[in-house]
Amino acid sequence: MSRNKGKKEVEAIVAAMGVFMSFITILVELVKKLGGSAEDIYFLATPSGKEKMAAIASIIVGKAKDVVEKVEKIIYAIIVDYGTSLEDMVKLGKYDYANDNITTKNFPTKRSGKVDIVIELVPFGRNISSEDAIKELDKMGLRAAEPHELLAFGAKYPDVQREFPIVALGSVWRGWDDDRSVVCLIRGDTKRSAVLRGFVGDWVGYWRFAAVRK
Repeated sequence: MSRNKGKKEVEAIVAAMGVFMSFITILVELVKKLGGSAEDIYFLATPSGKEKMAAIASIIVGKAKDVVEKVEKIIYAIIVDYGTSLEDMVKLGKYDYANDNITTKNFPTKRSGKVDIVIELVPFGRNISSEDAIKELDKMGLRAAEPHELLAFGAKYPDVQREFPIVALGSVWRGWDDDRSVVCLIRGDTKRSAVLRGFVGDWVGYWRFAAVRK
């Protein structure tokens, strides 16, 4: 290989590195502009971030279409601190209204520590019972989210519940009247609420079911 050819190859590598660094810099700036953080960038480098990376690749080659929109709407990276009480998590979410029965006592968890997870909001597009929704999630390799996870999601992504109501079927509270209830995030006009809804009965097709990959 001639010296000139080697020099050209080095220049090409340097130029490519410059383009790559420029791409990363712009990506970081745009993520932060949209309210994201370094954690969201780091998430792209993990196995769970593969779907979002695929969406970015699709945009670059002009083949995004509806797939990108779907991925961006249903997959959300969050950090959950299972040691934080649900009462404090409700406060962190700054809801306009929150049911007083959303407490750690009523919805205990066996999980512990601070964990990075991905929340998937699954739309079934039809009326479905809680039991059937849990079975369908299981077939997809998902488990229903717990209140800790849903409230952590609500705190980081406060505007999503304004688009559609979200339920976490992963923990059920049996109240004094023996009715079973689960935690939901809903909207009323422009206000955000953390409420309880009955576990028994069908969920209308526009509901989203918060879930976590097993």
